[in-house]
Amino acid sequence: MLKNKYRSMYCKEVRESHLDEEVTLSGWVANIRDHGGVIFVDLRDETGMIQLVSNDEELLYNLIRESTICVTGCVRKREEEDYNPKLETGKIEVLVSRLEVLGESLHVLPFEIQSSKEVSEDVRLKYRYLDLRNKKVHDTIRFRSELLKYLRNKMDSLGFTEVQTPIITASSPEGARDFLIPSRKFHGKFYALPQAPQIFKELLMVGGFDKYYQIAPCFRDEDARADRTLEFYQLDFEMSFVTEEDIYAIGEEIFYDTFKHFSKKEISARPFRRISYKDAMLRYGTDKPDLRNPLVIVDMSEEFKESSFKPFKGATVRAIKVDNIADKSNAWYNEIVAYASSIGMPGIGYITVLEDFSFKGPIDKFLTEEDRKNLISKVGLEKNSVLFFIADKKEQVASKYAGMIRSELGRKLNLIDEDKFEFCIINDFPMFEYNEEEGKYDFCHNPFSMPQEGMKAYEKDISKILAYQYDFVCNGYEMASGAVRNHDLASLEKGFEVVGYTKEEVEKKFKSLYEAFKYGAPPHAGMAPGIDRMLMLLLGEDNLREVQAFPMSTSGQDFMMGCPSEVSEQQLREIHIKIR
Repeated sequence: MLKNKYRSMYCKEVRESHLDEEVTLSGWVANIRDHGGVIFVDLRDETGMIQLVSNDEELLYNLIRESTICVTGCVRKREEEDYNPKLETGKIEVLVSRLEVLGESLHVLPFEIQSSKEVSEDVRLKYRYLDLRNKKVHDTIRFRSELLKYLRNKMDSLGFTEVQTPIITASSPEGARDFLIPSRKFHGKFYALPQAPQIFKELLMVGGFDKYYQIAPCFRDEDARADRTLEFYQLDFEMSFVTEEDIYAIGEEIFYDTFKHFSKKEISARPFRRISYKDAMLRYGTDKPDLRNPLVIVDMSEEFKESSFKPFKGATVRAIKVDNIADKSNAWYNEIVAYASSIGMPGIGYITVLEDFSFKGPIDKFLTEEDRKNLISKVGLEKNSVLFFIADKKEQVASKYAGMIRSELGRKLNLIDEDKFEFCIINDFPMFEYNEEEGKYDFCHNPFSMPQEGMKAYEKDISKILAYQYDFVCNGYEMASGAVRNHDLASLEKGFEVVGYTKEEVEKKFKSLYEAFKYGAPPHAGMAPGIDRMLMLLLGEDNLREVQAFPMSTSGQDFMMGCPSEVSEQQLREIHIKIR
């Protein structure tokens, strides 16, 4: 039992076994109820709540909600008709004999604590310290602590060594936008906050560490969204003398055991399903598929390449079959058409299969009898099936739209099982993708990934080179990204040459890695599960900011701290910066 001047125990610990005992409690005034001269006060601390009463009417009279107080009193049983089954302490109360106000609150609060999650996000974040008093918000941050503790114990049990890598480092020329830090001492030069500990963890492998991990903060100056914030944490790990299969096994164990430990939902069996990037884009229209959705996209481009229907002729045509929805109203289909329009599609076609296997729908008149037979055999159309069509001259665009329509159909038809975590591994990513705007190739994913076949890969078509790159995906979210790293200098130089870097530029941009690989670099690979996204899924939140203690707003501002903020002219002079 805790004993100090402010408390002898926590609110939640007070039980009927303490009847007639004197206790000292401290916390916040959650509620004040005046029942005709008898005042009841609910005292809340981090563990729970308990009711206070007093024989001295003046003692509780001038209290203000959300003030902090310390009380001493005797534990007694409530009248049976006054029991509160919602509280663990609902059968008892404390008869207060002494009370001290430790910190008085303003009379008017920005919002009600118990309903703070219903307030606008900007207001919540401005008064985040009040928002954190909300039990659900508070418990989320405590849950985060439990998850971090579990992950550390898991990695320790697997023989990994925890190492902290620098927060102030060099700017990375590839990937997302850096947060830059101007140097005071070195005029005109800049540090950067790390987008990830990528280079440092590879250097640790060169340094002889066999298994490294850390709970790593990462910073990216990118526009925020529901599942992305400026600052986030990942379970970063790397291993030497391994293949991608070894990383798959570790990744599966981490995700499966963690989700099994913290959730009662059904979880994909190990090993997780593996899907190539090409198949993912074809069948689901995204490299982050939600496999709880049973709908699958089918490519119909070949069948319609000579179609008389102009939008289909020579285009990439994708189709999605949905069974037993022929009885949906016109209004329902109009909502699908409206959604397609809202995401930028010029239109969406569909046909319905009637009881006699005849077709009806906006594009039926453009189908030949041969087309209808092909559709029935290839897609497996049945009575009352509806087939939706998505087409575009560009394959990438058609895939993206088909994926979005698949997701919308899954949502509207309630096909998503909310009691499941469906994991998969997306692999065989292209090493490069063609940038039509700039007329050159870019890295598709991670520039430090090993191309499959190594240097031999560059003997064939650049667009067909695959990388040892993989993502772990769950319920439509990328949960981790990883790769077998390219520790071969010749291959590394060749990869950067494809995207426009000279050997000298590679050596200059990645000086530490380039130099270190000259001294016997081991084959190594790793990945980085996103901790915030794990929390988001486990807690059923739709927004990453809900699982962080002090997040920035969607606009990238901190209304509580008042940043980003202006600085003085003197501060600017010290770092050799002039605002234009």
